[in-house]
Amino acid sequence: MMKTINLPYENIYKGYLILVNEKYPYHEGLTRTDLKPVNTYDKNVLLEQHSVEFLSHMMEEINGWQQICAVSGWRSLQAQKAIYTQSLTDNGDAFTQQFVALPGHSEHQTGLAVDLGIRKEDIDFIRPDFPYTGMCKIFRQHSIRYGFIERYPKGKENITGIAHEPWHFRYVGYPHAAIMMEKDFCLEEYINFLKQFRYGDAPYFWRTENSDIAISYIAANGNDTQFQIAEDISYSISGNNVDGYIITEWRQV
Repeated sequence: MMKTINLPYENIYKGYLILVNEKYPYHEGLTRTDLKPVNTYDKNVLLEQHSVEFLSHMMEEINGWQQICAVSGWRSLQAQKAIYTQSLTDNGDAFTQQFVALPGHSEHQTGLAVDLGIRKEDIDFIRPDFPYTGMCKIFRQHSIRYGFIERYPKGKENITGIAHEPWHFRYVGYPHAAIMMEKDFCLEEYINFLKQFRYGDAPYFWRTENSDIAISYIAANGNDTQFQIAEDISYSISGNNVDGYIITEWRQV
């Protein structure tokens, strides 16, 4: 049996796979009402609640919060404006363009991005210390399984428009984080890659021990979009904040 799913056009701006960068701003009309503190240590740092759950499970598994702190999470547009303006004053234009996103174009406004640093007394708010050794290395070894990617990797600066930021992590969910790691994709590359797998044709398959995960793309047409899906399949839908939707289906082997 099949059922029909209706996607309002504005849903292209919502979901765990939205692309926010210099070209594609965070949609002005969205307001996050599902924010939670990342932990009891850093109560002022907020993330989208689903992201918090996965981050918390991972940190509990590796006992990470003893050595890692959450430096920055969700920011309002007003907060991003203040940070950007202050950085221009303190650090100059060149530095700010490299490390601080334009207001309205920051991933922090999505509630899906978190800056992490070594837990210590003196922490750089803009560029916290998060090396590739010790507990930070352990975090990276587990982060993909919990759906987090290093959003601005070295060597992708010309694509992301942001300098290498080893402290900035973004929740995209599983298996998307795993696919991006395997293919060495940043989020911009992944969004473009998925467009070749049109829904109803041949999807991209990611296979696990218990299921085949089918991932496909539906282009938005400027109005509500409808598609059919099997009633007995678990699935998720995310807009890409560009031009369509990404459908992820969990099919039993």
